Amino acid sequence: MNYTPEITEYIKKEYTNNPCRETVDRLSQEIGKSVKSVIGKLSREGVYRREIYKTKTGDDPVTKIEIVETIAQSLSLETENLVGLEKAPKQVLKVVARALETL
Repeated sequence: MNYTPEITEYIKKEYTNNPCRETVDRLSQEIGKSVKSVIGKLSREGVYRREIYKTKTGDDPVTKIEIVETIAQSLSLETENLVGLEKAPKQVLKVVARALETL
């Protein structure tokens, strides 16, 4: 069964009013489609917004490479001069980056 224009408008309106995963789950049950199908339809209609990933602490995720780049900037160095530093534990890199910010 394809999405009728009425169902399409309904799920667009409902999702736009409350754009969250719970709405997608509810709509999926209401119309008898899988969650992936509803997300796909909302995406094709241009209204679906992917949830932004957060770390366990609620921060935006940052890669080790990004932290090394920050450290390099703080030291006025090229990132290439710090090759291998990205292999250090992430928490250690964060400590170094924060310490350099305070200098």
